[in-house]
Amino acid sequence: MSAPAMLHCDGAGRYWDRESDAELVCLAVRDETHDMRTFTFGGRDGQYFDVLPGQYFTFDVGIDGVVEQRCYSVSSSPLRPRTISVTVKRVAGGRVSNWLHAGLKPGDVVRALGPLGRFTLPPVLPGKLLLLSGGSGITPVMAMARAFADGVCAPDTVFLHAARTPADFAFADELRLLAKTMPGFRLILLPETADDGFAGVTGRISQALMDCAVPDLAERLVMCCGPAPFMAAARAICRDRGVPADRYIEESFDAVDEAPVDAPPATTTFSVTFSRQGKTITVGVGQTILSAARAQGVVLPSSCANGLCGTCKSKLVSGKVDMQHNGGIRQREIDAGQILPCCAKPLGDVVIDR
Repeated sequence: MSAPAMLHCDGAGRYWDRESDAELVCLAVRDETHDMRTFTFGGRDGQYFDVLPGQYFTFDVGIDGVVEQRCYSVSSSPLRPRTISVTVKRVAGGRVSNWLHAGLKPGDVVRALGPLGRFTLPPVLPGKLLLLSGGSGITPVMAMARAFADGVCAPDTVFLHAARTPADFAFADELRLLAKTMPGFRLILLPETADDGFAGVTGRISQALMDCAVPDLAERLVMCCGPAPFMAAARAICRDRGVPADRYIEESFDAVDEAPVDAPPATTTFSVTFSRQGKTITVGVGQTILSAARAQGVVLPSSCANGLCGTCKSKLVSGKVDMQHNGGIRQREIDAGQILPCCAKPLGDVVIDR
């Protein structure tokens, strides 16, 4: 674990304002597993953070002169408001995750937008809860578990986490301690494979496993985060076991394709030019720029496709758009001519700096 850096406390008593604050100072770096590392940050001026467990920040990382944007869930407890932590899995070939693991150290400053996201618990906690995670999807639900522990107030909670092997379990020791000390908190660690030293069930989530491990599944609010196949399996199991649709909540930054729109007449289309790529596409009235770009083979960086994460943020060089976003862009960025193509619909011919 790296030694923590020092913070200025000029902002003591002031809360982080996501519209005006943008710089985080790395305070500490800690290994969680062989390929997951936790980075702890504070505000440049010592601000407090008002974060709901399950929310995330979008980080701007400059690599080789190019700004890359990635979303990382806050894994720390919101009841420790002077800092936030994100836990990042090192992905083979991943530009940002590898840069963070190799280069970010205490004292370094990064730019970030947040908190963002709607993967949060309801204002009134349910009587029974299932936190269900796979792989690096543990991070937002870990924030929820930590909030319960710090608040000494938790519903009847089952925390089921799946990973490839026991060596891939992040926060395993902390979770085991919570299971020993927090009433009503039950932990199930599910490796896909394990050696003889692991005392527990192995394999993948299934109806048979859930019937045994969580027999009252239909009575629980389910918060699920993990790889797409994992969540697809969890979604099917919960549906088949009677969990109401509004009591199954999942988090995913996988791109979501929009429903196709009817092809408009030629007189109701606009041209959108991507100046750096030297490409021009046709976009129909009521169609977003991102959906049209995908359909016509133009690659744009994107993640949530719902105006939440800010990954597709681009400079509008000319023209006007109708943009109904969900918090993934600051007002001052909009005032400076930035747009989110995922939720921007052209009102005429448009040129974008991409």
